[in-house]
Amino acid sequence: MNIPALGLGTFRLKDQQVIDSIRNGLELGYRHIDTAQIYGNEAEVGRAIADSGVPRDELFVTTKVWTEHLAADRLIPSLEESLAKLGLEQLDLALIHWPSPGDAIPVAEYMNALAEAKARGLARQIGVSNFTIAHMQQAIDAVGADEIATNQVEIHPFLHNRKVVGFARSHGIHLTAYMPLAYGKVMEDSVIQGIAAAHDATPAQVALAWLLQQGFAAIPSSTRRENLASNQLALNLRLTDAEMAAIAKLDRGERLAAPDFSPKWD
Repeated sequence: MNIPALGLGTFRLKDQQVIDSIRNGLELGYRHIDTAQIYGNEAEVGRAIADSGVPRDELFVTTKVWTEHLAADRLIPSLEESLAKLGLEQLDLALIHWPSPGDAIPVAEYMNALAEAKARGLARQIGVSNFTIAHMQQAIDAVGADEIATNQVEIHPFLHNRKVVGFARSHGIHLTAYMPLAYGKVMEDSVIQGIAAAHDATPAQVALAWLLQQGFAAIPSSTRRENLASNQLALNLRLTDAEMAAIAKLDRGERLAAPDFSPKWD
């Protein structure tokens, strides 16, 4: 199964909040769910999946390995723990969440461990997240570009991440956009508002359509059922070349995910 274009992000969603979001999302037809070890919600995500009654083979579930678990002897046990929390026998996608802070652990070590996890059947596909060009190159050198299902990075109208996108695409690596709505900032932009008005759409739908039209997957999150439903309509929204170009001019390098252990971005 390819990575579904529109997914359900769960960053910052906890306890009953994440259960309700996933229940609503699955009822509305979402089938791509994205979580991570550091989110602290894998067990709740698993409970919502189990309660939904949606057949496992219809779902695409991603989790991400946290930096504390990147050593070769810790990565596979951490994924086994994630699977136990999620109540699943296999992930659809397992990602390295961030490169090892300060490159304390070599990329080859954790990419080879991740490939071993796939070989053992813990995940159908593997990939990376927040990888720079240099980290992507090291990952390619370790396991081959064909093994890297996606690089999940921050992309939205105010941060296009063009160098990383260009390098990934030149090696046939798919991209998944997180924070696609820039924490709601897209709602306040006059250019996006104008495009939305022209299509009788919402600014969120326009921002998502802009990503989807470029071939990215996008994983917005929401706690409101009406917003989850509204976001799905982006799948049917086609922007004109002029509208795509207008959004292209909004790039201002505004990075919202910048923890102190971030790599040096391209």
